[in-house]
Amino acid sequence: MKKIEAFIRHESFDAIRAKLADMGLPSMSISEVKGSGRQGGYTESYRGAKTTIFMRPKLKLEMVVDDTDLDRAVDVILELAHTGEPGDGKIFIIPVEDAVRVRTGERGDIVLAPHPEDGP
Repeated sequence: MKKIEAFIRHESFDAIRAKLADMGLPSMSISEVKGSGRQGGYTESYRGAKTTIFMRPKLKLEMVVDDTDLDRAVDVILELAHTGEPGDGKIFIIPVEDAVRVRTGERGDIVLAPHPEDGP
C-alpha cells in the first residue's frame, strides 16, 4: 500500500476526483493548505500598502492505494493538474505499513476494497 499526498491547484480538483472515482478509486481526503514553492510570491495592494504574499493557497489530496493502482492514480493527477506553469504542485508517495478499518477491525489490503453491498 502507498499513500499519495498531492498538492494541487483548486481548479484541478473536480476533474481529478471525478476521473479517480470513475477508475474505482473514490476514497480520498482533501485539506485546504497554504505553502510556498519555487513560483515565488505575488504582490497585492491593500489600502495603498503593497505586500508580498508568499503562501499560496493549494489543496492537499491524500489517498491510500494498493500498489497495483499507484501508477494509474499518479498518472491521473499528473495529467489533470498539469498546466505547465509554476505552481502546478507536487506529488509525494509514502509507503504504508498497515491499515485498519475501525468499524470491523479488518486489517491489510482488504481495507482498501470497496464495501460489499449490505444484504437484507
